[in-house]
Amino acid sequence: MNWDRIEGNWKQFKGSIKAEWGDLTDDELDEAAGNREKLAGKIQERYGIAKDEAERRLDKLAASF
Repeated sequence: MNWDRIEGNWKQFKGSIKAEWGDLTDDELDEAAGNREKLAGKIQERYGIAKDEAERRLDKLAASF
């Protein structure tokens, strides 16, 4: 998935993220602002999953976007 495209459509993609990971705050999502590494880190912190698992799930979500 091209994360440049995600960054360019961040507001729309943010809705998909909120649907998948509803415990993430708007502030956390705004801080990540389309940055895959930051977003995976926020998911890891909030949900206590491994970063590689967070990245894998993010990539799966991004592929459907």
